[in-house]
Amino acid sequence: MDFFDPVLLARIQFAFTVSFHIIFPAFTIGLASFLAVIEWRWLATKNPLYQDLYKFWIKIFAVAFGMGVVSGLVMSYQFGTNWSVFSDRVANVLGPLLGYEVLTAFFLEASFLGVMLFGWGRVSPRMHFVSTCIVAGGTLVSAFWILSANSWMQTPQGFEMAADGRVMPLDWIAIIFNPSFAYRYVHMVIAAFLSTAFVVGGVGAYYLHQSRHMPQARIMLGMATLMALIVAPTQMLVGHAHGTNTMEHQPIKVAAMEGNWDKTDHVPLYLFGMPDEKAEETKYGVTIPGGASWVLTGDRAGRVPHLKSVPKEDRPPVAVVFWSFRVMVGIGVLMIGLGILSAFAYWRGRLFDTRILRRLWMLMIPSGFVALLAGWFVTEVGRQPWTAYGLVRTAESVSPAILGPQVAWSLLAFVVMYSCVFGAGMYYMVKLVRKGLSDLQDPEGFYRHGIESVAFSDPDGHTQKTVH
Repeated sequence: MDFFDPVLLARIQFAFTVSFHIIFPAFTIGLASFLAVIEWRWLATKNPLYQDLYKFWIKIFAVAFGMGVVSGLVMSYQFGTNWSVFSDRVANVLGPLLGYEVLTAFFLEASFLGVMLFGWGRVSPRMHFVSTCIVAGGTLVSAFWILSANSWMQTPQGFEMAADGRVMPLDWIAIIFNPSFAYRYVHMVIAAFLSTAFVVGGVGAYYLHQSRHMPQARIMLGMATLMALIVAPTQMLVGHAHGTNTMEHQPIKVAAMEGNWDKTDHVPLYLFGMPDEKAEETKYGVTIPGGASWVLTGDRAGRVPHLKSVPKEDRPPVAVVFWSFRVMVGIGVLMIGLGILSAFAYWRGRLFDTRILRRLWMLMIPSGFVALLAGWFVTEVGRQPWTAYGLVRTAESVSPAILGPQVAWSLLAFVVMYSCVFGAGMYYMVKLVRKGLSDLQDPEGFYRHGIESVAFSDPDGHTQKTVH
């Protein structure tokens, strides 16, 4: 292996930056919607607990939003420096889609973000709620355009190839709503909601474990339990539909996901195994006989895509796709299981008092992001050796004058810079969580139970303190 191969290094560099980036937009998508729900509950009930939660999580949202913006800018430059041939050939399609994202979503979010962050007490409660909803909606619109562009790279349609090899758009509706877009958009948004839910639930469990902010912690863990109980199984169903769509349009990706090499029926479902690309087999497999055929076709004797149907140069790196898929699905199963256990404990009145459940929720805080990254590894690595599936090969997409050592040095600079900048950002968010909600002088807990004003008196009967 040539360690200064410019194609390999450019791929690693982009994978490194986009892996950092995707965590923060996913978190802001989920957290913005969570904040909208929290503020709606505060407007509906006037319960100050919801106000406390909003003011706590808005700080973390602001940090995550900022890091998402900064990390996203870098990738735009990489299209020009490392992937100029790809950019030139598909610019007529991807350029407008990414431009729509900026015009319809990013500007919308940025315009109302200031009201959301600094408008509490300066604008009316309803106007502030509208601002929160607009920002939350903006994150979903932003995801719409980004997923449309990326989905077109997976399942391109609505274009023609010009004589010079450039892609020319013919039908924008077909381009935007390409065959895989709906599945991937819903799958991504649900993943963002689940990732955020397990962060919120884990933080609530952390405060319960420390006997701090108990009423707010119960709200956090209770809402996260509801999300895990309902949304996690829904994600599994959406993922299955997405897999069926992928089998139709990108069959070799599915073959790599299943570790299936040969054309046969009764294809087993590998729970574990070691794909060997040289021997063209999956070794040491722990399997369910006929499982893959049944899951993908509904028939235990059904045939599924196999890797040997295409030449080796047209296959993705099988081991990465195979194991990333299992990490994603495995975490999904754990989420469903924890949601069911937590809902059962809640029904018995034991959710907030069961130590093992609190520990499990704390351990699962990063699980959504790990599953999210694993899913993107399946998507992007499984698309290889193409940047635009069936149109432009990755080896043909890099800039013609790019040099391996230059990319290596810039990759090293990215690793150092990201470790410092985003390490500091993550440290600050953890510090905010450890600090907790704003301290309120309320020793008897009256404020926390919804009483707006309580007077405390000294032994002589004089009013000593009033809490509002």
